[in-house]
Amino acid sequence: METALTILYLIIAIGLIVAILFQTGDESGLSGAITGSAQTLGGKKKGKDELLGKATIYLAAIFMVFSIIITIFHA
Repeated sequence: METALTILYLIIAIGLIVAILFQTGDESGLSGAITGSAQTLGGKKKGKDELLGKATIYLAAIFMVFSIIITIFHA
């Protein structure tokens, strides 16, 4: 049981990493955060960015739940 959870945990972790790395950056960087930029903070995402954003949220939530479950099993 623990082995199956650990393998699933690793698959979710790799999926989360991939989802984060494939997202495009807003390219404003630190200078945009300090001086302000022309883009709105809650700007609309389109296409692939929207899909990857939602996938990141769901994978992060599942990752946290699995972290707690694995911690309980190892205790």
